[in-house]
Amino acid sequence: MLVSVWRYSHLLFAICSSIFLLIASVTGIILAVEPIYNKVQPYHVSGADELSLAEVLSTLNQTHEEVVAITRDRNGFLKVSSIAEGKNQDFYVNPFTGENLGLPIEKKPIFQFSTNLHRSLFLKSPGRLLIGLASFFLFLIALTGIVLIAKRQGGFSKFFSPIVKENFSQYHHVKYSRITLIPILFLAITGVYLSLLRFEIIPEPTVSLEVDYDNLNEMPSLSLNDFELFKKIKLGELRELEYPFSEFVEDYYIIRLKNRELYVNQYTGEILAEAQFPMVNIISSWATVLHTAEGSILWAIVLGAGSLAIPFLIVTGFVIYFKRPKTKIKNKISKNDAEFVILVGTEGGTTLQFAEQLQKKLLHKNYSCFLAMMNDYDRFKSMKQLIVITATYGQGEAPASAEKFMQLLAKKSQSQKFQFATVGFGSTAYPHFCQFAYDAHQQLEKLDKATALMDVSTVNDQSFEAFQNWCTEWSQLQEMDIRLEKPKIVGNSLPPSTFRVLHKDELPSDETFLLNLKNLNGAKPVSGDLLSVIPKEGERERLYSLGKLSDNSLVISIRRHPNGLCSNYLHQLEDGADLTAKVVPNRNFHFPKNSKKTILIATGTGIGPFLGMIAENSKKKELHLYWGARTPNSLSLYKDFIEKSIQEGKLSHFKTAYSREKDKKVYVQHLIEKDKQLFIEVLKKGGTIMICGSIAMQKEVLQELRSICSNYIGKDLSHFQNKRQIKMDCY
Repeated sequence: MLVSVWRYSHLLFAICSSIFLLIASVTGIILAVEPIYNKVQPYHVSGADELSLAEVLSTLNQTHEEVVAITRDRNGFLKVSSIAEGKNQDFYVNPFTGENLGLPIEKKPIFQFSTNLHRSLFLKSPGRLLIGLASFFLFLIALTGIVLIAKRQGGFSKFFSPIVKENFSQYHHVKYSRITLIPILFLAITGVYLSLLRFEIIPEPTVSLEVDYDNLNEMPSLSLNDFELFKKIKLGELRELEYPFSEFVEDYYIIRLKNRELYVNQYTGEILAEAQFPMVNIISSWATVLHTAEGSILWAIVLGAGSLAIPFLIVTGFVIYFKRPKTKIKNKISKNDAEFVILVGTEGGTTLQFAEQLQKKLLHKNYSCFLAMMNDYDRFKSMKQLIVITATYGQGEAPASAEKFMQLLAKKSQSQKFQFATVGFGSTAYPHFCQFAYDAHQQLEKLDKATALMDVSTVNDQSFEAFQNWCTEWSQLQEMDIRLEKPKIVGNSLPPSTFRVLHKDELPSDETFLLNLKNLNGAKPVSGDLLSVIPKEGERERLYSLGKLSDNSLVISIRRHPNGLCSNYLHQLEDGADLTAKVVPNRNFHFPKNSKKTILIATGTGIGPFLGMIAENSKKKELHLYWGARTPNSLSLYKDFIEKSIQEGKLSHFKTAYSREKDKKVYVQHLIEKDKQLFIEVLKKGGTIMICGSIAMQKEVLQELRSICSNYIGKDLSHFQNKRQIKMDCY
């Protein structure tokens, strides 16, 4: 519920201020160019800031007839106001020589127009008020956005952790929000402050000094070079200096430095009065600089980038909102007549599309099925089976459409017994992978009339293959055949490529074979990417992990199933045959280039992508492979490659676990426990552990790793997941 408060507050602030923020950001982009344009003008004199005030004034008095005032602006340019031949003149000078460098910079029409529009929308005070409110809303948007990103990433400590890409708008909205966070916050806060200053809500006091005219002294009359104060003040400290109006002792120098104002006797150099600027004045000066970037090219670029990001963030933010699933789902069957009830917990809508595919197939086979969001959990009079399909948000929290589910479970009990199954959607790149699915499953198990049909199943990175595998297992328990159609939103594959079969190695006793392929055109995959194969038109795709060998050929390891349509289709391919398939990038499972030590863990055909990664290890980094299979005979398909890799130094160690041995069954998690010191060392020193194989193996391996992290390193496994030291591709 708390997430919704932040989310809808974020949206409300954006709606209220979007038009004004668009105007302010576009004009802000233009105005960010102005300080850059001013700064590059040829009026800066290197080293001038180190000159004393005495040196500068003496030079100016010698080279100009009557100086009235001098001003040093934020660009470091020194401007002189003087009277010559009865005319007032303003110009920039060289502090070393007094040379006239040119006339003051005039504001360009485009900058003047943008300034007026940016400040007040040409509406004067009402416009300034609207822009001030827009700045305040921008601050609130940034604040709520920070909270939402932190929740999404799994906490403030993981704020800048890698982002899992679900879709273009979501990914880039978070990415550029984080990059431009600082300039946007500065623009918002300083904009609000300057508005409050303009309307005198924050009063800006003026410095008022009093001079003791009765005790003014004209003796001794010193030259400017002898004024101790003028010799101490550097030109870099000066903001403005006004000359005495006349030669009477009652007139004096008025000097404004960065933090104080002084009145100085024109004859003796004595300080007649002095006061520090109030803190409000100093803050106001800094707020102006931070908001306008006057005098700084670098900060102008930063603010320009922040202004440029605002329209993009507004557009992508609204796209994210309007793409969110609507909670009104049309059902042909009423909730009280349905035997199968599917409840969905989704944040961005993708999970709902998977659930809709399942509902469609059940209805097609004449099963009564009702689909709803988890927040709509109620008493279902005819329900025999409940299917929960849910994503996880942030630190294991419920997604938007499932925030009330736990409370509703406690309030609305069912009158009849029912079975249930839970499917979790998420990404292993996040530390709390599918945590809400596990929590929901645990709560359902506590209900007296609920019985779990199967353990929690998980789907990583919207994998249709993983969801189909669950569906196949689930439908077999129901004695029905459910074959899903892939939702269009899923998948980020490249255009089809043609692959030629170079060679096929087979192990009949294990129903396993290797296909060595040559990519003839199209995409250039990397080890760890996926090959999407559709065995015949109208069939669903199957995904196989790719390994890229040193000769640039590709290898996939396949287990042949008796009734497996795709595995049998691939098995019948002969050497020289062509295969049309798509490459699906799997960037979260590429071999880590910067890892000094890497551990690879696989079972069965999960070794496929690791064959390519081992072949790519030309730098001979320390690489350990743990592999699980049924019997030693299973190794014969990979033995020559493994032995050659060890001889060439591309593979440091290779250990096996066989689960069908007569004496003792050994699994990969047993090897991990035995070699825990190696795993501790790899994790502590920033190494990487990669896991590929079955979901069942993944669960056991993660449990063992979690125990090692907790007992021997003192950190949760999620700490290393968040640092991308744990990479997984399991189905």
